Amino acid sequence: VALLEMEENQITLDNLAKGTDNPAFSSMASPPFPSHRGSRAALGAPANDVFQGEDRLCEERDGPCGESKEERNGEGKGRASSYFRKVLQPASKAKRFCRSHANVLRRVILGLLGIAYLCYFIAACWLNFQRALALVVMTAVVVFFICWSLFKKYCGARALLLLSPVWKCFRKSWPWLKWLLWVALLGGLIAWLALDTSRNPEQLISLAGFCFLVLFLFACSKHHGAVSWRAVFWGLGLEFLFGLFVLRTTPGVQAFQWLGDQIQFFLGYTTAGSSFVFGNTLIEEVFAFQTLPIVVFFSCVMSILYYVGAMQWLIVKISWILQVTMGTTPTETLSVAGNIFVGQTEAPLLIRPYLADMTRSEIHAVMTGGFSTIAGSVMGAYISFGIDAALLIAASVMAAPCALAMAKLVYPEVEESKFKGKGSVELSSGEERNILEAASNGAAASVGLVANIAANLIAFLAVLEFINAALRWFGEMVDIEGLSFQVICSYVLMPVAFLMGADWADSPLVAELLGIKIFLNEFVAYQQLATYKQNRLSGLEEWDGSRKQWISERAESIATFALCGFANLSSIGIMLGGLASMAPQRKSDFASIVLRALLTGICVSMLNACLAGLLHVPTEVGDCVTFLTTANFSSTSYTMYTCCKELFASSVLENGTLSFTGAWAGLAESMQCLTQCCGHYNHTSCVG
Repeated sequence: VALLEMEENQITLDNLAKGTDNPAFSSMASPPFPSHRGSRAALGAPANDVFQGEDRLCEERDGPCGESKEERNGEGKGRASSYFRKVLQPASKAKRFCRSHANVLRRVILGLLGIAYLCYFIAACWLNFQRALALVVMTAVVVFFICWSLFKKYCGARALLLLSPVWKCFRKSWPWLKWLLWVALLGGLIAWLALDTSRNPEQLISLAGFCFLVLFLFACSKHHGAVSWRAVFWGLGLEFLFGLFVLRTTPGVQAFQWLGDQIQFFLGYTTAGSSFVFGNTLIEEVFAFQTLPIVVFFSCVMSILYYVGAMQWLIVKISWILQVTMGTTPTETLSVAGNIFVGQTEAPLLIRPYLADMTRSEIHAVMTGGFSTIAGSVMGAYISFGIDAALLIAASVMAAPCALAMAKLVYPEVEESKFKGKGSVELSSGEERNILEAASNGAAASVGLVANIAANLIAFLAVLEFINAALRWFGEMVDIEGLSFQVICSYVLMPVAFLMGADWADSPLVAELLGIKIFLNEFVAYQQLATYKQNRLSGLEEWDGSRKQWISERAESIATFALCGFANLSSIGIMLGGLASMAPQRKSDFASIVLRALLTGICVSMLNACLAGLLHVPTEVGDCVTFLTTANFSSTSYTMYTCCKELFASSVLENGTLSFTGAWAGLAESMQCLTQCCGHYNHTSCVG
């Protein structure tokens, strides 16, 4: 009987599929020795010895045979396991099917999503094409890059093979074709400048300031003979072309104005969270609760964009353009491109594994990129002040090629870079496991930044007030009234502000803003600029006695570009601390380069400001006659101030008789409008 039982429990291929159900492996269901007394007797063993051995075996198993808890639990677990396996068998088959057909299923799902989006896109365009214009542009950009990536993947090698004869011919002709191209570009630039500046001669001052700053940086170069002029000219050319597109072309102006408006709407969603936490009263009246929550929201959004890979993709595309045109290495280019969106210590994280092996020139480029731009998170705070969003975005993007060009002018490459000729570098991705964790980490990471901003504002404004009090005290000793830090900066940096293109009357205030930005920080400077802009838009008098209350629109644009950068003395410690923590072995190199990079970063912002002054187009006021005859004079505005000044200029007082010239001549409403304007502004025509 025992032999028959063992034959029944032998291992077969069929039983192997049953796992623990296989009776040959079941220690609970079948003991090591046959448990039937009759079977043991059949083997010829004495009955008493068999029973005693069986009892000992049962005692070792913690209880009498047939009543062991472990045995009963084991049987229950085995049955439950077998039951769950049978229940989950369809799910296991479905999982194996999905794994084996993953590519097909992925294509089917993407195809369905594409068809759904196409239907949505057609419906949106059919209902209102003008409303769907932004959707059309975004869709066109995405489709272009998708088609380009598919073309490179499937047809790239074949296209290169077909174009190889053309490329060989081009390389043979390049030595003389290069000079022909440069002459044509230079001639076209000179002709355009001659025609453009003939209408606004003050633009020539900005052009002279631009040339002066480039020559100044060349004079400060570490190795004059090793300058890569390809990088310098391509960088300045890209900066000029982008500025021309943003500030002069209708599509560029409209696109960036739309983008700026969308960002302002987007930042407005911060109110939903901050009003819930702090209440409506605080966020309307207290600066800290009104502006700083925007930094938290923007940091959260940037973290989400990094998690989904959107920021990495955009940074790689921008760095590829800069690398191909300027001939710079991928590491330094990637860091400078990253500075458009993130801060001076976050951008080097993109190239952290390569930082220890970079040359001193590459490190200088990384530092210059950090000093020349601002982070996206604080950009949101500046926009909330009232600074023009389109100009801030343009300034950040224009600073990237200019910073790379000036970095190579001031500290040219004289070492052999380990990354020269390398196609690309690998971007590190975040450690977040899902999008919610990315959002939470982004918000949590901004807490330190918010605290840093608040602490710096408290400290620097307090220090500035102390310095001004001390300077006033020293000035009063020699009968100099009103001496302050701002007054000193307005005199010292006034020539620089004038060279950037600001009017002579506006230059002291622009110079004051520059001094605050360099010696304190740009946050305080942008706050002051926002005050000047608000005074202008409110229609206040330009002069209050001997004090100027606002600056012109042109000077505002120049100041916005000049202040757009982290190049201030307090940023030196931030830059050194951030880079030293990533590559401690290069600490001495960082310390020896940082001051040169700071100077380069300051000049890059000024070069951007010169270009803004060169390309600025004054805003036309419109028909002042129609405006004033239909205006409500209960409040003032910049348009009202401008039109009232035009009305004052057209009024002529002769022999006690007041008359009007120009568009106001012969109008019955002229005197009424003059009376209304005199109620807000002072002029000699208002006497009597």
